[in-house]
Amino acid sequence: MMTYFKIVVSVLILCVVTTSCNSDKTKNSQKYLVAYQCPMECEGDKVYKNEGSCPICKMDLRPVENTSKLESTGEISETSIFNLTSKWHTEEGDKIQLEELKGKTLVIVMIYTSCKAACPRLVADMRNIEAEIPEERLKNLQFALVSIDPDIDTPKRLKAFAIENQMNDAHWTFLQGTESGVREFANVLSVKYKEISPIDFSHSNIISVFNAGGELVHQQEGLGVDNKETIETILKLTE
Repeated sequence: MMTYFKIVVSVLILCVVTTSCNSDKTKNSQKYLVAYQCPMECEGDKVYKNEGSCPICKMDLRPVENTSKLESTGEISETSIFNLTSKWHTEEGDKIQLEELKGKTLVIVMIYTSCKAACPRLVADMRNIEAEIPEERLKNLQFALVSIDPDIDTPKRLKAFAIENQMNDAHWTFLQGTESGVREFANVLSVKYKEISPIDFSHSNIISVFNAGGELVHQQEGLGVDNKETIETILKLTE
């Protein structure tokens, strides 16, 4: 599934780059995942895109994860969901792009509020995950529930759903998009859904975890499954 995700994201981002090749934002989004740094840190936290040697001590640069580069510059990789340009409304009625969620670990699930079968279980799974996260880590974490039924799930309805399910704290976000935006996002997450009646959908049951740069790190598939690996992933990302 992770390989499929990378292929889908690459195709989607290629389309974005093709339509806006002169955009500085797009250029900044095409960023490497591995950086190189002097083992003696002669230049502090400075990193380089390519292998080579330190211009000061001449030692070979060593590969490092590019986390510090993301945090210091805000630049994102080619496989980040933050490259998607779709517009969304939150349960508060604010209009945002996914990139505005950058900087925190993201736990995302796709549901619809009128669902009486799988979605209540997915909501419970999200709450169970939240319950296992120490309170001090929640400031570095954002839970997002994305509606697959944007016609029915207006911001007002999503707000009421959030309150009803005690998911109204700052680390919970509900998103309503356009039909095309929702479909695009579902494809990126490998979530399949199909309308089977005016008020009912069949859909995948997947909870996805993204790092602060919007890159997929882990997916939990199924209902009421063991969430140990999901919790461990989140705790590692929110250290």
